[in-house]
Amino acid sequence: MPNETGDTITLAHLRAAGTSLVVACDAFAPRVLHWGTELTDADAALLLDTDAGAVTFSSFDEPRRFPVLPVESDGWSGTPALAWHRAGTASAPLLHLRAVDATATTLRLGFTDAVAAADVALDYAIDVDGALTAQLQITSTADAAAPPLDLTAARILLPLPARAEEIADHTGAWTGERRPQRLPVRDGAHVRAGRRGRRGHDDAFVTLVGTPGFGFRDGELWAAHLAWSGDTEMIVERLPEGAGVHTSVLGGGERLRPGEIRLASGDTYRSPLLYLAHSTRGIDGVSERLHGAARRLPGHPDTPRPLVLNTWEAVYFDHRPERIAELARAAADIGVERFVLDDGWFAGRTDDRRALGDWVVDTAKWPDGLRPLSDLVHGLGMQFGLWFEPEMVNPDSDLARAHPDWILSAHPSPPTWRHQLVLDLTHPDAWAHILARLDAVITEVGVDFVKWDHNRDLHAAVSPHSGRAAVHAQTTAFYALVDELRRRHPRLEIESCASGGARVDLGVLRRAQRVWASDSNDPIERQTIQRWTGVLVPPEVAGAHVGPPVAETTHRAASMSFRLITALFGHAGIEWDVTTCTPDERDALRRWAALYRELRPLLHHGRTVRTDEVDPGSILHGVVSTEGDHAVFAWVRTATSAVASTPRTRIPGLDPESRYELRPRTEVGAAARHAVHDPAWLADGAGLTASGHFLAEVGVPLPLLAPGAAMLFELRRV
Repeated sequence: MPNETGDTITLAHLRAAGTSLVVACDAFAPRVLHWGTELTDADAALLLDTDAGAVTFSSFDEPRRFPVLPVESDGWSGTPALAWHRAGTASAPLLHLRAVDATATTLRLGFTDAVAAADVALDYAIDVDGALTAQLQITSTADAAAPPLDLTAARILLPLPARAEEIADHTGAWTGERRPQRLPVRDGAHVRAGRRGRRGHDDAFVTLVGTPGFGFRDGELWAAHLAWSGDTEMIVERLPEGAGVHTSVLGGGERLRPGEIRLASGDTYRSPLLYLAHSTRGIDGVSERLHGAARRLPGHPDTPRPLVLNTWEAVYFDHRPERIAELARAAADIGVERFVLDDGWFAGRTDDRRALGDWVVDTAKWPDGLRPLSDLVHGLGMQFGLWFEPEMVNPDSDLARAHPDWILSAHPSPPTWRHQLVLDLTHPDAWAHILARLDAVITEVGVDFVKWDHNRDLHAAVSPHSGRAAVHAQTTAFYALVDELRRRHPRLEIESCASGGARVDLGVLRRAQRVWASDSNDPIERQTIQRWTGVLVPPEVAGAHVGPPVAETTHRAASMSFRLITALFGHAGIEWDVTTCTPDERDALRRWAALYRELRPLLHHGRTVRTDEVDPGSILHGVVSTEGDHAVFAWVRTATSAVASTPRTRIPGLDPESRYELRPRTEVGAAARHAVHDPAWLADGAGLTASGHFLAEVGVPLPLLAPGAAMLFELRRV
């Protein structure tokens, strides 16, 4: 097939870090021949010789093939990659390849549909860690008099082999985000459609398809994540006739609402990036690729992650300047590096029923404004952070009363959620107003960090300004607002919070330096939430806080050491009125803060390692340095065990050729035991020395902990 330069390209082979993507561009429609384990060029060439399956009864007269953008016109009976129409016509996309542009790591395929008057570009790229990205670009080429091209679907689909038989993705609820769920691949489509206007607590998050029983360290699997903070659609689909010589497909795209994307002459729609990862080393192998991609995003922080104290669970709406100043002094004494004033600082904000949207400092609470507090915090050697919820408004607010036309809803009296409505950021005046208010407060107060909240779903999200469905436009307006704010304040950092972890994705992480994993600080809940958030999100951008002895959300008590160890494995912080701490609790927090600063280079730059070989009541997880010379692991018990023994537990992820000193780190305090004595190798607390091969393949017996207890183990290469 000639490209625009006249060269002939029959095979494009993108490969890196053990992964290959092979795409054929020949007389047939362009198609993915292979996505998976890295191949040699010679083996990749053999794919062309084996790309045609049998011609079966009651089927097409030629072998089925699976194009890169399958639609009905290609004989594909599954979910189509593209769906559009022009006033009800040109509704069957028929793509003709017109250009191919390939390098060793990128591929662009250009198509045209003469009937629909549309051009389509499909871009693939592979990064140094073997993670793939794919993106669509659709342009209307009709003349100005033609009806607009109504785009109803733009999906990217990749084929999977027959051995990909099991699906895992996520669901959840407020304070219980990213709960894994599994099911077999069956005929038909497994579709996870996000219709909340944000990712949602029940977001599919990362869709994994693999060999039966795949785990964190074992199995071959293929993964997909859409880098988008609005509506999404993820699909795993299998037809009885398969997908060419493949068996099923994996992919997705933005879920588009009716009339949302209407392309006039010359208009272009660009889809969100679809991130794709293949691994022969279980889920941890997927995480290694996706963490690498996340760490190269333009918004990823390049400075050490400061230890945070957030005031929410300490004071709620009770903003008394001297009390909060005392809290700031106590935080600095412990070793906190960033002090964040949460909700309640702006005029009239006595509870969550009023004043949202009126971003003016409440002089009744803060007679001298917030600058004195900011100056105090900076003088104590800490950064100053402030809470906003820019996309929302209370009906009882000056903003809503002045501009009822700025409410995003098709409903004349829309239902409230947490006593709030959605502000229409697609209205240019509303967008400019919010930008001006945030910019003014950040400048006047000297804000280093914004906790950016988003506390409700979007329902009937039709803009009064345009009269059209507006989730897509609202999402891009949010992105533009963050981008402009950071352009004006280049050192400002942003945290994406959405009533906890309802907006966690690589789209928001292109511009945010932190995500809030959950509103729950209960360490039992957090162990699961952080474990699965970490499939996609590197620890350094996942907020994890130490809460009070009894969790605010679950009312469950937890030991100090358990809470401290749980919060250590992320961007660590505190959400607790530390002025009420006992001297012993403050001492423990100081030791933990020092430990966090010591281990921060490892925790925030290493490889995340997890194992599922222990019993259901225990968790072993850790971080190993990229050089393999240093590691730290948490040994956690969340529930009692059905066994009364301490079997050998393998510690994975280490260099098998190196020898390591394994010892406990006890700065955060002792963990409660459910046994009379520890294993003998720990009797004197000195630890042991063993090879990485021994630890990973044989293992050692670990202490039998009481439920709700955790220990920290450090390994250093001898």
